[in-house]
Amino acid sequence: MRIKLAHSPDADDAYMFYGIASGAVKLPAPYVEFLADIETLNRLALAELLDVTAVSAHALAYACDKYYVLRVGASMGDGYGPVVVSRGGEVKHVAVPGRYTTAALLLQLAMPGVKTVEIPFDKILEAVAAGVVDAGVVIHEGQITYHRAGLKKVVDLGEWWLRETGLPTPLGLDVVRSALGREFAEQAAKALSESIKYADAHREEALRYAQRFSRGLSIEETARFVDMYVNHYTRDMGPKGEKAISTLLEMANERGLTPPCKPVIV
Repeated sequence: MRIKLAHSPDADDAYMFYGIASGAVKLPAPYVEFLADIETLNRLALAELLDVTAVSAHALAYACDKYYVLRVGASMGDGYGPVVVSRGGEVKHVAVPGRYTTAALLLQLAMPGVKTVEIPFDKILEAVAAGVVDAGVVIHEGQITYHRAGLKKVVDLGEWWLRETGLPTPLGLDVVRSALGREFAEQAAKALSESIKYADAHREEALRYAQRFSRGLSIEETARFVDMYVNHYTRDMGPKGEKAISTLLEMANERGLTPPCKPVIV
């Protein structure tokens, strides 16, 4: 059996999976790799078509009984996160990078009065700059490059989340399909942990590899972005990270935005 391993083609995910991609770290089973934007991965996971994959914390609410959550590999912002940007002026229509992204959920929680429009994440800056929408929620490298498009920050949703909860911002998670069993999930978690350790031990070459997925960032900017989202919560989310996930899902459910979910973390 070949498992279907998926993650986003982004610098932070590339860094995390460098040990596996380089062949230095082995997964518990042979695999085929599939790279796609996070919203595509979310939708495939909701259909239970991926075995080991990155998903948005928001999407987990709709696949709670289908996947184990790994305590390693999470993308959590420590007082920072997706950024709402605009040209200035009144904000009515805001572009989001997908219905099931955590960015979209955080926007709904922080700015419930706005209307959202789904636009691929790599077109949001262009849409805002062109005036197609009033504002947009930027993720990935857009969080540190939006100034280049002449745009201004309306709100950093990670800063908002920290003020509201005192917790890190739970954005992306790595999950394993429950049908594969808890033991397999634990083995996958160990392999991913070893992959990150390998990247840390070979940082320069891991960053060069990650830069290939950074869509125009310099090596210094790639390192900055990787360090934002491959942090101590990534290596082990710990009790604070677990609480961040449960708080997000509970808050969303209480406001009628998602179904209830009590994730199983391994």
